[in-house]
Amino acid sequence: MGCITARVTVTTLLVALVVFLAFTTETVLGFGATVITLALGAALVPLRPLLAALIPLNLALSAYLTARHWRDVDVRALTRRIGPPMLAAMPVGMLLAARLPAAWLVRAFGLFVLALASIELRRMRRAQPATDLSRNASLGLLALGGAVHGMFGVGGPLVVWVVSRWFDDRHRVRATLNALWLTLNVIFLAPMALDGTLSRASLGATITFVPSLVAATWAGEKLHARVPESTFRKAVYAMLLAAGVVLVVRGA
Repeated sequence: MGCITARVTVTTLLVALVVFLAFTTETVLGFGATVITLALGAALVPLRPLLAALIPLNLALSAYLTARHWRDVDVRALTRRIGPPMLAAMPVGMLLAARLPAAWLVRAFGLFVLALASIELRRMRRAQPATDLSRNASLGLLALGGAVHGMFGVGGPLVVWVVSRWFDDRHRVRATLNALWLTLNVIFLAPMALDGTLSRASLGATITFVPSLVAATWAGEKLHARVPESTFRKAVYAMLLAAGVVLVVRGA
């Protein structure tokens, strides 16, 4: 399937299911929609058209959650500690995404997902607490997250690695992250619109997945209040581990 269309096919229905799972996860945790959708959906459709259909959905979810939970947003951390290194590194990722072959990008993304899932599952299995990070390490990881976000729109996991060590309140983490995604994805959309990736066809695909987004937002808000975060995270990272293997094999 060369692109995503609004026409309902088996592939479209499968991607819609992936979108539901992914955006439910993001509503619960504050991150994960893009990385999960790309990791699972890239096995069904090409990476770039999928990203073009996905980012407007992510933008809508971030806007909704930021508006609803704005009191929990840590504006100081967002504007002084998180935003600057990520914004500085995003253009590097965008440049690499424009220059590197698609197969390389798929493989690189698969390796990134594999490494992330393996590290987190190992830490959870050993019940290890999250280790403190130095200021330089935090800045480096946030910059790397910005570069990865520029390439794939999925800098979230690296940012969560850092931000979750600063805040004990998961509601604060989720709200602050959604305010960040709202800002970054507005910037991310600009070059996609200029190079034609974001088009009438991609917006048609976006509209096709709006029901999945609405259902996921409702389900995620319910789960955020009721399901233990550790249980949910284990399931998410186990799913990402399998998806990473698929992506590496597919990109080879």
